[in-house]
Amino acid sequence: MNTSSVWTAITPMPDGLSESPFWHHQENRLYWVDIPGRRLARLSVAGQMQARGEVEYWPMAEEPGCIAPVKGGGLVIALRDGIYQARQWGGALQLLAAAPYDSGRIRFNDGKCDAQGRFWAGTLYEPKDQVLGELYMLDRQGLHRMMGGDKDGVTTANGLAWSPDGRTVYWADTAAHQVRAFDFDAASGQLSGARVFHHMTPKPAGWAWGSEVPYAGRPDGATVDSEGCYWSAQYEGQRLLRLSPTGQVLAEVPAPVPCATMPCFGGNDLKTLFITTSRQGRSPQELALYPQAGCVFAMRVEVAGLPIHEFVAG
Repeated sequence: MNTSSVWTAITPMPDGLSESPFWHHQENRLYWVDIPGRRLARLSVAGQMQARGEVEYWPMAEEPGCIAPVKGGGLVIALRDGIYQARQWGGALQLLAAAPYDSGRIRFNDGKCDAQGRFWAGTLYEPKDQVLGELYMLDRQGLHRMMGGDKDGVTTANGLAWSPDGRTVYWADTAAHQVRAFDFDAASGQLSGARVFHHMTPKPAGWAWGSEVPYAGRPDGATVDSEGCYWSAQYEGQRLLRLSPTGQVLAEVPAPVPCATMPCFGGNDLKTLFITTSRQGRSPQELALYPQAGCVFAMRVEVAGLPIHEFVAG
């Protein structure tokens, strides 16, 4: 696969840590969250990569981990203390499910909807010294714990995505440098057959940006294209990986800043690849070299993505 790797910044001002982008095809808008900024964001995009107007921000009372569109309009939003529904941008938040964890140490992180309209959100254990991260699914019957615990827990839930046929789920643990794959039963939402999909080389002890010791990054957010390939943002690796359905590296796409957080496809033909990025906790030296860290970027690619799935409210 050839790609020009020419990125365009579509936001003029950086966020602290932008995440969870999705393309709303009915509105021709890109949506995302700024986690430490405690706000949602959206931007109208004209043509392929041309921003139209200014970024709209919507402040939140807690950190938003992920968002998804709701069928019929509005958003479903995973905040630190629970999952909410907003029937319109800037509207009232309706609590759908309270957080089933200690919100002083754990918060919702990466997530999205499946083809059946259920909302999935993983959690992040902030001390990052135990595998206490879990995966939850919200449907009309309520919130269900689908993964987590001593045997299948994670430290930082990330990289959630489905294969085009909906039979395989991908889920990453950023701290473990590992993406796992599961067989997915669409009717019940159950995951089985856990296996390692791709394992990245662990971070060298004592590594810091600017070190002469090489480090290629760890798996953050992800998406799947129409050929079933898994695109994984490599945090601190300044690249994205395009992995085949069997987990083989097909392409390494350089990123414009060191910490890409999540890709998604958009535009009328779904051939514009958007990435969110981070500047949170980065050194002054790194930010001086990459002042656009935290901005949202776009690039044209050859293989189209897949439309976003919407949440079906009860």
